[in-house]
Amino acid sequence: MISGEPDAVPARPIHVTETLVADAVLADAMLETVTSEWDADQAVTEIYTAHYRSLVRLAVLLVRDTATAEEVVQDSFVAMHGAWGRLRDNAKALSYLRQSVVNRSRSVLRHRVVVDRHMPMPPPDEPSAEHGAIALLERSAVIAALRGLPARQREALVLKFYADLPEAQIAAAMGISKGAVKSHTARAISAMRAVLERES
Repeated sequence: MISGEPDAVPARPIHVTETLVADAVLADAMLETVTSEWDADQAVTEIYTAHYRSLVRLAVLLVRDTATAEEVVQDSFVAMHGAWGRLRDNAKALSYLRQSVVNRSRSVLRHRVVVDRHMPMPPPDEPSAEHGAIALLERSAVIAALRGLPARQREALVLKFYADLPEAQIAAAMGISKGAVKSHTARAISAMRAVLERES
């Protein structure tokens, strides 16, 4: 061996994908030699300790949310613990977990699509309390000014702007001519404007 060169050590993978694949191969090889002798509690403890983080990273890539990914992985471990006695090949426990994580991630994504499709429209923005108080004051001022008008002017304004009646119907309701309606309305608007401008 040439002096100064490292011992024959296999080259480390340099790409992320190669690293993940190499880690998975080593983990599967390690599990094949041990898991056939484990009970469910020991299997979950050992596999959880060694692979929880990598399984969460896998789930995050699928569901794009760390908290949901952690739930998916934890649910997968719970399911594996419950099914441990029914696994045909305990040495494939990590493969079972990966498949469970993928399937549960798909379920989460399908559920999100359904929820998004049936989500109610958000309510329109509510006016602020300040806006409501100002509107109340304005209405109060208008009502006070309206009450200060002579009866005929007040009637003409209410029938025109509140009841939204045309001049002919206002004239019929008040028992006056259309010209008189115009006159009462114009005087009422002028008087209201003067009162409201003084108060503002």
